[in-house]
Amino acid sequence: MWKEFKAFIMRGNVLELAVAVIVAGAFGAIVTSFTNDIVLPPIGMLLGGVDFSALSLQLVAAEAGQNGEIIKEAVKINYGNFIQQIINFLIIAFAIFMILKAAEASKKKEEAAPAAPAGPTTEELLGQIRDLLKK
Repeated sequence: MWKEFKAFIMRGNVLELAVAVIVAGAFGAIVTSFTNDIVLPPIGMLLGGVDFSALSLQLVAAEAGQNGEIIKEAVKINYGNFIQQIINFLIIAFAIFMILKAAEASKKKEEAAPAAPAGPTTEELLGQIRDLLKK
């Protein structure tokens, strides 16, 4: 059982998938930082100082006791976080699109390279015919 599991784990596809998941997690963190720290602040500034993470729609207000302690939390729809996640998705999708486009372009260049001729050229064949006729 252990040998089968080890053989399964050592297969190329599983290792490539593991690497892809790790890289995707790191890439997701980079995109989140890029969105939160670089993209959204200027957009918020253009929209009059809006902080997307603070955008929400309150459905039910919080209930507080006599001493000011919150008894029941407010019920909110945090649509600002949703907007942030959409922007994150669009950035990731665009980056993946560009990577795939570059990979396709490199494949086309490889396919466009002329293949070596399989047999003799026309000139060589004509030369051979000439030589045979001389004999």
